[in-house]
Amino acid sequence: MGRGGTGTGTSTGAGTGTGTGTGTGTDAGPAASEQKDCSPVQWHPIALVRDSRPVRDNEPEVDQETKTGFALIILNQPLIQHLGVTRRLWNNAFTHIAADGGANCLYEAAGQLGDDSFDNLRVIIGDLDSLTGEARSYFESLPSSKTEVIHDPDQYSTDFGKAVHYVRAQHSPPTDIVAIGGLGGRVDQGLSQLHHLYLFQKHPRYDEGRMYLFSGESLTFLLKAGSHQIRVREEGQEDLFAKYVGIVPVKEPSRITTQGLEWDVTDWETEFGGQMSTSNHVLPETQVVEVQTTMDVLFTIALRRP
Repeated sequence: MGRGGTGTGTSTGAGTGTGTGTGTGTDAGPAASEQKDCSPVQWHPIALVRDSRPVRDNEPEVDQETKTGFALIILNQPLIQHLGVTRRLWNNAFTHIAADGGANCLYEAAGQLGDDSFDNLRVIIGDLDSLTGEARSYFESLPSSKTEVIHDPDQYSTDFGKAVHYVRAQHSPPTDIVAIGGLGGRVDQGLSQLHHLYLFQKHPRYDEGRMYLFSGESLTFLLKAGSHQIRVREEGQEDLFAKYVGIVPVKEPSRITTQGLEWDVTDWETEFGGQMSTSNHVLPETQVVEVQTTMDVLFTIALRRP
C-alpha cells in the first residue's frame, strides 16, 4: 500500500457510531449504555503464541487481557514448516481437536518420528475421508490415549465447521478458537477458512468467542464493525509479530480509520476491486494498532520469523 492511494480529505473517524453492544450492564442508564456500546474491542493476540507452560486440562479463562486458554483446531495442512508456533499454540490451548486429515499432519510432524508432543489429542472429527489408517491407529493405540474419533458424514458442512460445532457444544461460551493450517494449499480451501470466520462470528461483540486463523507466516482474525485496539507489541519483550499488516474487506465495502501504521488512513473507503490496505507496516514504536471500521473486515499480521 503506497501513500498515493490513501486519505479522503476528511478527518472524521469511521465506525464510531455502529451501535455494537457488550451484552452487559442491562441496568445502566442510557448514557452509560451508550458509552459501553462505543468502547473499543480489545485484542491481545500475543497471549496466543507466547511461550508458557502447558494448560492442557484447564477450562479457558474469560479475561481477554490475561487469557491463554483456547480450543486449538488442527486443519489438514502440513505443519512441519512451522512446528515452533504449532508447539506454542498446543501448549497454550486447553483442548486439541483435529479436523479429519489434520490428524495426519500431527502424526507426520511428530508421532511417526517418535515425538510425543501432540499425543494428547482430544478428538478427531469429520467425515474421515482424509484420515489415514496409520494416523488413526497411532492415536487410538497410545497407552494413555484419550483420543475420540467422531465420524460425522454430513456433506453440507466442512470438517472445520464440524470441529467448531464440537467445541461450542462441549464448552460454555465464550470459548475462543484458534485454527492452524488453514491458509495454505488450495485457494478454494483457503477462502473457505476465511468464510468460516464470518460464519461463526455473527454477534458484534463476539459473545460465542473469538476465532483466529494461523498460517505458517501470519495470524488472521475478523474485526466486526466498530472500534478495535490490537496489542501487537509489549514493552521489554521480544517481538512476536513482524511489521506487515493487511486490513481486507472480504464481504463488502467498508470505511476504515487506522492509527499506529506507517500509512494510516482516515475515513478511507476500501473494497475488492478498489482501494485496499495490504502490505502496510506497523511502526517500530507502535504497541497498539487502532482500527475503526464501518463494516466487518479481516485483520492479518505477519509472524516474526525466528
